[in-house]
Amino acid sequence: MPTISKTRIDSRFRELAERKAKGLVIYLTAGDPTLEDTGKLLAAVNRGGADVIELGVPFSDPLADGPVIQRASERGLKSGASLARILERLPRWRQEMEAPVILFTYYNPVLQYGLERFARDAARAGAAGALVLDLTPEEAESYIAAMRAQSLDTVFLAAPTSTDERLERLAPLSTGFLYLISRPGTTGERNEISRELGPLIERARRHTELPLAVGFGVSNPEQVREVTKDADAAVVGSALVRAIEDRYAAGGPDAIEHFVRWLREGTGAA
Repeated sequence: MPTISKTRIDSRFRELAERKAKGLVIYLTAGDPTLEDTGKLLAAVNRGGADVIELGVPFSDPLADGPVIQRASERGLKSGASLARILERLPRWRQEMEAPVILFTYYNPVLQYGLERFARDAARAGAAGALVLDLTPEEAESYIAAMRAQSLDTVFLAAPTSTDERLERLAPLSTGFLYLISRPGTTGERNEISRELGPLIERARRHTELPLAVGFGVSNPEQVREVTKDADAAVVGSALVRAIEDRYAAGGPDAIEHFVRWLREGTGAA
């Protein structure tokens, strides 16, 4: 079993475990609709009760993302969001937040930025870690070394198609939590949680003591409740991004805060 990390994310999950509570992880795309709005949205999501926030770095080829997050990435890029600008603004955004922030990105922006520079600047900006969506364990050694040197978490993904051998390789590389994809395919809202999830959670428990967070297709309190029966947290991305798309212009940050509070009902939290 890997050693449990001693980071802000670890502290948050320990607090949840002590209260016998389940966690809510929320994703939003930086720069959607503008970088100025991102700060307001982060504060709203924090007030709404997110335990961890994934801040997406817009990317031109978001291959693992469905149409909702693809549109958000397009809006983010048009608004001028980039990894450098996000890291520059994150310290100010973090002033109004308690929830740890994970940078959610593809590998190319990190590689172009420079691994050691990325880790250093992310730590200085107040990020708790990163999830690099398309980085494989076989290619992660330099990235992990740079992140470990700055005491940043490295969250990795496992899917129903992941073999036990794959889980055994992933588990020691992931810190903070292990992100379980509920079903193969791209991100997006779904009517039902995949039947493949239960066996995946059971197998993952055999390879790690880290908290398990389930995402891809979780979009309402009922689905949050369903996945957290066995997992430690639910991850909601596309549904939140769609709420920003549909409600933010008219309702502002309050509309998004209320949406997160609604999702949080599924965790059983008051």
